[in-house]
Amino acid sequence: MKRLSDAVQQLVFVGPALLFFCLIVLVPFLMSFYYSLTDWNGVTTRVVWAGLSNFKRILLEDSEFRNAFWFTARYTLAAVVFANAVGFTLALLLTQPLKTRNVLRTVFFLPNVIAGLLLGFIWSFIFVKGFAAIGEWTGIGFFKLPWLGTASTAFWGMVIVSVWQMAGYLMVIYIAAMMNMPRELIEAAKIDGAGRWKMLRSIIVPLVMPAFTVCLFLTLSWSFKVFDLNLSLTKGGPFGSTESVALNIYKEAFQNNRYGLGTAKSLIFFVVVATVTTLQVIYTKRKEVEV
Repeated sequence: MKRLSDAVQQLVFVGPALLFFCLIVLVPFLMSFYYSLTDWNGVTTRVVWAGLSNFKRILLEDSEFRNAFWFTARYTLAAVVFANAVGFTLALLLTQPLKTRNVLRTVFFLPNVIAGLLLGFIWSFIFVKGFAAIGEWTGIGFFKLPWLGTASTAFWGMVIVSVWQMAGYLMVIYIAAMMNMPRELIEAAKIDGAGRWKMLRSIIVPLVMPAFTVCLFLTLSWSFKVFDLNLSLTKGGPFGSTESVALNIYKEAFQNNRYGLGTAKSLIFFVVVATVTTLQVIYTKRKEVEV
């Protein structure tokens, strides 16, 4: 009876969430394997079997997808490195005994609550109108650059906005990790004469490595899957030079009405992102230390 009672309780509390998970996530994911092997436009009921021709076309013939993947890889590398560097630096500064540190933490975290689409429109205005006005007023060349007009400047424009948005969230995670560090280890290192750089490299970084694991995983997944910011800030331009993989898949499926090809691209993308993030978690987990 007790086992039956436990099973009923689990079914009552876990059952609804498991049902919705299966209907919304698991079943569509499994169906995508079937549709990736078809030539379907997403509208008609007629589904033509295509086998592996979609994957062959993507890997051998689709230069736009390869260009989008190359852009996404470069963007992800830059965004992950700079966002974590800025977030970790802010955490170091705002764990010091500053009178305004709570206010500053709030200020730096606020960009994270702005939706990606809105953020892109705001920064599009800043790059096109705001920077141009500052450049004319000050004569500084940095503000006169065509930030969304060339491939290189649009790339760095996306990186700047992404870092500005993500750094505050990462800062909170790093602050939580630093606040939980054993104080006796810090005090012992100071008594032994460890300088700031030695303290950072040998004490702080190893102790907050679990936070690095989480933050690297989050930034890798966010950056690889960037869509809303890409759509509202550059729309993949100029001339497709800043088109992310997610935007390329969206255009393939919903604009070109090639759902089978778009699904095949999304599966390839899923495998790559899952592989990269898994390897990252395994590597950083090995660097964590027991306290």
